[in-house]
Amino acid sequence: MTAIARRLRAVPSWQVTLSVALLVLGFLIAAQLSAEGPRVRYTSQERVPLVETVIGLQSQQNALKDRILALRAQIRDLEAQMPGSAAEERALNGQLEKARIASGLAQLAGPGLLFKLEDADGAVGNDKTESLVTSRDVRVLVQELWLAGAEAISVNGERIATTTAILDIGNSILVNNAYLAPPYQISAIGPTDLYRRISSSKAFVAYVSSRLEPSGIKLSFAELETVTVPAFAGTVAGRYIRPTVPSQ
Repeated sequence: MTAIARRLRAVPSWQVTLSVALLVLGFLIAAQLSAEGPRVRYTSQERVPLVETVIGLQSQQNALKDRILALRAQIRDLEAQMPGSAAEERALNGQLEKARIASGLAQLAGPGLLFKLEDADGAVGNDKTESLVTSRDVRVLVQELWLAGAEAISVNGERIATTTAILDIGNSILVNNAYLAPPYQISAIGPTDLYRRISSSKAFVAYVSSRLEPSGIKLSFAELETVTVPAFAGTVAGRYIRPTVPSQ
């Protein structure tokens, strides 16, 4: 043992270090080679399901493309039908506009008349109220304008609608919940001969001779090419009316 120990001590230290390093390197190479085979086999085994997944996704993509093409074809078919739909829409909008005009919900302009009712300059007799314009005076003029063919009327900018009430409230007149003060300007849109029609009405002539002339209330008028009647600004809600269903 002493001779062996002396021989080992005689070996240079660098040879010992090199031998150990080569031994470790050989162990690592052997371990890598032994693991390479299973890894390759594992990768080969996993490739089959991956390919199947890719094929499945490609099939889904193709199905989605077919769906997109079908939807585009439907859009083209709908676009081809649009002229008919546009015509129906225009017809419905036309009916709606007529309903809005009939109910006073649209501002209108056209040829017509402009009347002005003003209180008398002084009292006539002992009753001062006889020289003041009342709601009855306005109602009579509005009614005569309707009968003469007026299509839209307003009083001091308040549109006359089916629900409009014209009432006396103190020294003013209430129209559409609006308190109006004199003078009262009545605007009416109608035929170009609207003044001729109303002035030839026996009821209107009788009203002027029996009410306006004795009281001194002043009535003036102007025939205009364009009269603007504003839209009804109140609410259109009937308390007692309801639509009826035609009997079959």
